[in-house]
Amino acid sequence: MSAAAPEDALGRFLTLGDTAEILSVSVDDVLALVRSGELPAIRVGRTADTSGGASMWRVERIVLEAYIEAKYEETRRMGLWNQAEFANIPELSGGTIVRSGQPSPPKRPRD
Repeated sequence: MSAAAPEDALGRFLTLGDTAEILSVSVDDVLALVRSGELPAIRVGRTADTSGGASMWRVERIVLEAYIEAKYEETRRMGLWNQAEFANIPELSGGTIVRSGQPSPPKRPRD
């Protein structure tokens, strides 16, 4: 028989402690992500828990992997946005495109 893959050793569902270890953050940080809805998780067992509920949450491994991939994509897109020559688009700059080295267009009088 072959040895189980490292990711199989953790199983399908991860505790918040396992999740925190994978992300290199604190359990409180992971709990905040779960409670905000940014990191989807399920609650198992009874809700009466003196530790604030942290031990009741489980994060599915594939959900965590998708979350990490989404964060990489978000970072990639922000990097591209910051590198863009014309990052200020009309919708975000009050309807005008502002280019360096050119005079600003005259403001329209308000009615």
